[in-house]
Amino acid sequence: METFFIKNMGCKANQLEGAIIREKMINAGYILANKEDEADIFILNSCTVTHKSDKEALYIISHAKKKNPKVKTILTGCFAQIEKENLLKNPNIDIILGNDEKLDITTHLSKTSIRDIMSVGKFNPVLLHDTNKTRANLKIQDGCDNRCSYCIIPFARGKNRSANIDFILDQIKIYEQAGFKEIVLTGIHIGQWGFDFKPRKSLLNLLQEIEKTNIKRYRLGSLNPLEINGEMIEFLKNSEKFCPHFHLSLQSLCDETLKRMNRFYSVSQTMDLIERLAEEFKLPFLGSDIIAGFAGETETEFATTVENLKKSKLSKIHTFPYSIRKGTVAETIKEQLSDKEKTRRANIIKEISALKYSEFLNKNIGQPCEILIEKINDKKTGYLKGMTKNYLEVLIDSKDETLKNTLQTAVLQQKDDKFYAEIKHPQVG
Repeated sequence: METFFIKNMGCKANQLEGAIIREKMINAGYILANKEDEADIFILNSCTVTHKSDKEALYIISHAKKKNPKVKTILTGCFAQIEKENLLKNPNIDIILGNDEKLDITTHLSKTSIRDIMSVGKFNPVLLHDTNKTRANLKIQDGCDNRCSYCIIPFARGKNRSANIDFILDQIKIYEQAGFKEIVLTGIHIGQWGFDFKPRKSLLNLLQEIEKTNIKRYRLGSLNPLEINGEMIEFLKNSEKFCPHFHLSLQSLCDETLKRMNRFYSVSQTMDLIERLAEEFKLPFLGSDIIAGFAGETETEFATTVENLKKSKLSKIHTFPYSIRKGTVAETIKEQLSDKEKTRRANIIKEISALKYSEFLNKNIGQPCEILIEKINDKKTGYLKGMTKNYLEVLIDSKDETLKNTLQTAVLQQKDDKFYAEIKHPQVG
């Protein structure tokens, strides 16, 4: 039987879809190769969030063809969906599959198949039975109905399409039976879950159902500030399963910039939310995304974002230079910054993030916490490693294999910029 190798790029939703592709191929009798140059079929599940990711995808696929000219190359994912017409001319790509087609990949191994993603009206409910991760991703929706001026992803993913509750609960049950202790709710815009239902539902409605399951912990993907209201905060604060880890899709902390981005919340609303989350939860991890050097961002606007980031109680900031995406509104804005200036601004934000993260780490020293022990040991030390509820990676001073994939309680200690924990009273299961 033929062998295959798959490489995934991009977000958690794409990683999950890559796991589905892998499982589909294996169930169809294909053998997973150890290396890409040993495979008969090479599948690249691509990303297109930035121009850099497009270039990386082209490099990966050409490199695979160069190492093994006989390999059948299949390009799928968001880059394939957006750039189909141009990619059809690329001699290194044998087959192109769209984001919907890839979920049924074994029926599309002979020719290119990619339809208009905007015509896809329903969520594609494909259950995943096997994943080698410790925390299992669960895609609860696909697509996005927002039209942020910088973002190409809605055109790669289509309209918001929510998974129904029965599918989600079935997937959780499969994960429970496989021994998973934690799930991560992911998608393209999970804050829009249920908006396409009649009657309309909200993410909170889904979380209330998940709370009734036997899964021990769940974690949320990215949300924008308007998607976390007082009712949700009260529910999450009293949840026995919720991991106090919020990733806020902010993009800027300047009202003028946000307006140009076509984002519909204010800095005041955002700062108030961050403050409340910091007060209502015990040592919550408050992460965020910030675009550096967005089109038309003046020095004054950037300074406003910097000042607000410094004042905020964010734990860490993921920042990246703005990347012009063809076909977006922001592409037409005349006042584009140089790459050098965008990088300079990103570096300033990274320095702020480093300071904030250091402060957050210090607050956790000496604190008791629940740790989910990973299935894979730390590569450098050989020790076990784990993740706290509030998203801190911890090394466990032990090589006891029986602790893997268990929830343990320990006190955090810091040494050489790493967190360590000693499991004095191991818990079973």
